[in-house]
Amino acid sequence: MQNTGKTPSRKQRLQEKQRRQLAVVDTVDKAEVKLRKAEAELALAVAEAVQVFGDEHAASQGLDMPAETIRRFIDIAAAETAAAEDTAEQPQP
Repeated sequence: MQNTGKTPSRKQRLQEKQRRQLAVVDTVDKAEVKLRKAEAELALAVAEAVQVFGDEHAASQGLDMPAETIRRFIDIAAAETAAAEDTAEQPQP
């Protein structure tokens, strides 16, 4: 008769630890995807703000955001736009 209250074996403890580690890695991976998506959306909004405000300096003041940050988001928006255009140009099977 097995005692159901006995302590888990080393193997069971290791498996449980690995299961928790993989779950955490999976959670972080999903959060990173959400972060990249949100950053891309923010970058597109900042690029639109630059157009609305007229230039990077005015957008920086209007958004209360450092000019370096504005430029970084403009670069991200340009990369996102280029990637979307490349995807659109790919022949569909």
